[in-house]
Amino acid sequence: MHNSVLCQLKLPRTEINLDIKKLGNHTVNHKSMPDLEDEKVKSEMTELHTTIYEKFGYEMKYMRPPKGEFSQRTLQLTQTIGYKTVMWSFAYEDWNENKQPDEQKSKTKIINNLHNGEIMLLHGNSKTNTDLLDSIIKEAKNMGYEFKSLDEFEK
Repeated sequence: MHNSVLCQLKLPRTEINLDIKKLGNHTVNHKSMPDLEDEKVKSEMTELHTTIYEKFGYEMKYMRPPKGEFSQRTLQLTQTIGYKTVMWSFAYEDWNENKQPDEQKSKTKIINNLHNGEIMLLHGNSKTNTDLLDSIIKEAKNMGYEFKSLDEFEK
C-alpha cells in the first residue's frame, strides 16, 4: 500500500489553466466565513461558482474556507448549497510575497511533515514554493508517496 499526499496550490486569479483537473471554491472576497451573515456566506460561494461555470463550464464541488476559519453554521450552509468542505492537514507561512521563507528550511519542513492522507496547502504566489515544488514531488515519490485528487481520496 502506498502513502498518499494531495497538493493543493492556491493559484493567483490571473493564472487559471483551462486544463485544471480540480478547482475548488475559496469564495469571491476571501472573508472570514463565521463573521458573515448566512446570505453573504452563500453569495460569496455562489457568485464564484457561477463565474467559473459560465467561463469554463466547470462545476466546483469542494470548498476550502478562507483563512481556514469556519463554524458549524458555515459548514452546514456550505453543505446545503452542494459543497463538501475540505481542510488542509499541512500549511506553513508561505503566502507573504514580501517575506518568503528560506528554500532549504521550507523544503525540510515540508518533507519532514509528509504524512499519509495529507492535504498540503502551498500557495502558488510563493516563489519559494514554485522553485521547490518539482524537487518536493520527486522526493515524496521516492519516499513512496503518491499524489491523488480529492475524488480519489473519497473512494
